[in-house]
Amino acid sequence: MSFTLERIERFLAAHHPFDTLSPELVAECAREATSHEVSEGDTIYSAGDALPGLFLILRGSVELSVPDGTAISVRRTGEIFARRGLIGDGTAPDAAKALEDGDLLVVPVPHFRRMLDASEPFRSFFERVRIRSDEARTGARDGGLTTLPIGALMTAEPVTVPPGIAVRDAARIMAERHISCVLVAEDGGPLAGILTTGDLTGRVLAKGLSPDTPVREVMTADPVSLSPEALGFDAFLTMAERHIGHLPVTDGGRPVGIITRTNLINRQTVSSIYMVGEIARAETVDRLAETVTAIPQLLAQLVGGGAEPHVVTRLITDIGDAVTRRLLVMAERDLGPAPCPWLWLACGSQGRREQTGVSDQDNCLILDDSATEADDAYFGALAKFVSDGLDACGYYYCPGDMMATNPRWRQPLKVWRQYFDGWIRKPDPMAQMLSSVMFDLRPISGTRSLFDGLQAETLSDARANSIFVAHMVSNSLKHTPPLGLFRGFALIRSGEHKDTVDLKHNGVVPVVDLGRIYALVGALEPVNTRERLIAAREAGVLSESGAHDLLDAYDFIASVRLEHQARQVREGQKPDNFMAPGTLSELERGHLKDAFMVIKTMQSALAHSRGAPG
Repeated sequence: MSFTLERIERFLAAHHPFDTLSPELVAECAREATSHEVSEGDTIYSAGDALPGLFLILRGSVELSVPDGTAISVRRTGEIFARRGLIGDGTAPDAAKALEDGDLLVVPVPHFRRMLDASEPFRSFFERVRIRSDEARTGARDGGLTTLPIGALMTAEPVTVPPGIAVRDAARIMAERHISCVLVAEDGGPLAGILTTGDLTGRVLAKGLSPDTPVREVMTADPVSLSPEALGFDAFLTMAERHIGHLPVTDGGRPVGIITRTNLINRQTVSSIYMVGEIARAETVDRLAETVTAIPQLLAQLVGGGAEPHVVTRLITDIGDAVTRRLLVMAERDLGPAPCPWLWLACGSQGRREQTGVSDQDNCLILDDSATEADDAYFGALAKFVSDGLDACGYYYCPGDMMATNPRWRQPLKVWRQYFDGWIRKPDPMAQMLSSVMFDLRPISGTRSLFDGLQAETLSDARANSIFVAHMVSNSLKHTPPLGLFRGFALIRSGEHKDTVDLKHNGVVPVVDLGRIYALVGALEPVNTRERLIAAREAGVLSESGAHDLLDAYDFIASVRLEHQARQVREGQKPDNFMAPGTLSELERGHLKDAFMVIKTMQSALAHSRGAPG
């Protein structure tokens, strides 16, 4: 497609960060830049290549991937790429490939440098990336293993053997390949089991079994596995809590890789891994609390290392999950086996996997319908042990008493069904509030089948009740972005947090509320806000442009919030959600106002549609 100089100039002026340049500099940039057509599948550059300049997508989309081929990002029309390499040593840290036919604009390196020198706002946009890259090179990063997908860490093409093979032959294969395990599966079939050298010792030799014994009789059948998209942190968490050293990686049920302790030890450079290991080994609440005190520092390191906001909150929440599960193990150790099946669930920010450096606890218990009134004494004691332990670890008691220690939130499954049914049929203000919290439920530990179907049933029933949906929409619009007249910030005017904005209740929460409504309208099961927005886009509940803008706004606000907390940690303060806009640069303040405007626009659209987002 042909792009005239005038059209390129207009395009630059309309897209960030070129919209921060003066008209003269935009015109100069348009003259110096060159446009290039690309076809689907074209390699634009490979990792390690010298970068010719800053890329801007005029039309189409581009996939960025790490050297092993794992995709890490997709950039679309109007977005730039290659900036991280340009503000570093000038070489590409990743590879770029065209996902479709399109056109790219390349601003040559010399002219890019001139724009940095000529425009302070333009330079400020890239300054944050430069700081983060410097921190990463000097080791001030907690990313690496925890934030890498397992696909980048695993040993691919694992050795597999059929279930009927003799253990003698399986042992020979392990010896010849110098490996400590084999996965068990029919050729091209789903994973059936895993056999390790430990199994050969403990299940074959120690029991005097014949070397001709089929592998199926001594393997670990249906082992826990993770997908290539899971994080390295997930692998460590699973192995630490289950006390296993080998973890299969499956795609569609079929084995595609193996993660071992060796894989992780070779890549282990971060403190979050140490924390999870300590949590899994802790024998007392005091030891747990001592370990969890490092969370603020972990947050600061992750943010300083440039980890994406959703990755930071996911890792912080995973630590909270690990603490909860360990407390449940301790409780059962002290109280004895439970009298009936149960399931501990988190709601609120933990349920959505969106915890930061400031978190209370929101949880509940679903009991099997066989539970009796006498059983409640046991579960009341279990809930008290866990909630007290969480409070001792810094997850303070829920101000609204939304905890399993409250008998109301510790009930058999049939009662929970009655709760949701009653809230949906009679959506008064209290029902709206409770529904908002309970739609974010996520199982943490126990018998997960108690939750199977409950969420889907509730979403289906709620979606079918237009009055309930309208009430939920009204409730979701109570939290508004802090914008005043003429797009200025509406600051808190008095009290302890005077002259600040609340980045939680007036920044992140409005998007959380919108995501919950989109999930309700579309009967979508994701609980995480970001995943809800993506699912809403894919289901057609939210338009492509609306989802794109809202995701960008949410990510930016979440990033500002986390950086604010990280700055407080570095300054020795207790992190909170109240930020003075003056701590941001002029450019960042402008971006924050734009993000708030996106939310306000989406809220307005929802208010007018009353349950039919667009």
